[in-house]
Amino acid sequence: MYNILISLTIGLISGALVAFSPLGPWGGAVVFLLVTVAAIFFSTRIVMNKVAAIMEVVQKDLQANRPEKAIKVLESAMVYAPWQVYLKGQIRSQIGMIHFLRRDFATAFEFLKDGFIRNWPAMGMLAVTYMKKSKTSLMIDAFEKAVAANKKEPMLWNLYAYCLEETGQHGKAIEIMEKGLKKAGDNDILKANLALLREGKKMKMMEWGELWYQFHLEKTGNLVKEQTRAMQGRRKMPMR
Repeated sequence: MYNILISLTIGLISGALVAFSPLGPWGGAVVFLLVTVAAIFFSTRIVMNKVAAIMEVVQKDLQANRPEKAIKVLESAMVYAPWQVYLKGQIRSQIGMIHFLRRDFATAFEFLKDGFIRNWPAMGMLAVTYMKKSKTSLMIDAFEKAVAANKKEPMLWNLYAYCLEETGQHGKAIEIMEKGLKKAGDNDILKANLALLREGKKMKMMEWGELWYQFHLEKTGNLVKEQTRAMQGRRKMPMR
């Protein structure tokens, strides 16, 4: 990345100048290290501040239901990708997620497959895409990378287990849920869904709300039915 290369160059020049001074080679080495670290820090900060400003615009566009504009703004941020490690993957993940949410799965896949593994919703969408393509081994590979980088995300473990269950791997789904409880810590939804799996029942994912809906794994009709049941189950307010 450009910021690292430039920082190393500045550090080498500074260190070389000091090495020929009374401070000698050891002094030059210390100066090289200090100058390089400082240069990387400040150059990274400058680039990320510019990217943060762009992301604020993207959020406003998404909130205003302008996904096409948000994508174009994200694409403009690619100019900074050569300057910062992993930035290209992060941007592609964001673009892929927007396409996925709009159900343009083919376009989304082209971006998600090159995404950033620490963006767990994007990795989850990639895994779901592989599942829909009946590429179970690639689905598992995507999930394994995702949980390795985001082991504290309980929803991700739930999604992994759900997809395993959908592909007929009941035993593996239980194993993943048990592992998720250990890695992500105590979580009521994880525990409840693990109990359902052990009883041979269907997992209840609607408890995750918007986190669940974004993966488009629940049919709209099922969502309406569940919401209707929930409303019917509430006690009516007493009339005065």
